[in-house]
Amino acid sequence: MRKELHHKGWNEIKTNDSWAIFKIMGEFVNGFEKMSQIGPCVSIFGSARTKPDQKYYQLTVDVAEKIVEAGYGVITGGGPGIMEAGNKGAHLAGGTSVGLNIELPFEQHDNPYIDHNKSLDFDYFFVRKVMFVKYSQGFVVMPGGFGTLDEFFEALTLIQTHKIGTFPIILVGTEFWEGLLDWIKNTLLDTFGNISPKDMDLIHLVDTPEEVTEILDAFYKESQLSPNF
Repeated sequence: MRKELHHKGWNEIKTNDSWAIFKIMGEFVNGFEKMSQIGPCVSIFGSARTKPDQKYYQLTVDVAEKIVEAGYGVITGGGPGIMEAGNKGAHLAGGTSVGLNIELPFEQHDNPYIDHNKSLDFDYFFVRKVMFVKYSQGFVVMPGGFGTLDEFFEALTLIQTHKIGTFPIILVGTEFWEGLLDWIKNTLLDTFGNISPKDMDLIHLVDTPEEVTEILDAFYKESQLSPNF
């Protein structure tokens, strides 16, 4: 049954905000303690709505397996679709499989391929996003929706503004991403000058698992593996 909503007064809002601070702190502390022990990992993002019989589900499984074979663990958002495929690939390859789950009224639920001691639950998107950015050695971005775009553009913004160190951001699926990249180049860069030409170098576009690991390996031949901030 739908709960009856009521208008909150200013004092009630302020009181709730004060108590929320402790819950936010708790999520950060728990996340930092657990994530600091997982070792070098790569985050895989993509749609929760992708079905196991769709091609990008199996491609994600293959990408995750290659990432594990290259010596990294895999972090996903812990839910179904592309997230499940990422954890499944890591699990099948015998690697670290981490799930950062967010409580939502629909779509999201834990998938069965996360290591039993590496599943974290979050109420706050912003806390969860810090964990992705801080403990990922790279972002692999499969086709997805608003949430996937959010993670992609936030990583670009943090690197562009030097708030974190550079790490590989790899888009998988030319047919899905090419139109967006064309718009970024033609509109943001060429027409309006809202980004710098070198910002385009932060993004890699590939179609195969082998290309993903080649980019990761090439980058970390010259850079150290470490938390990003």
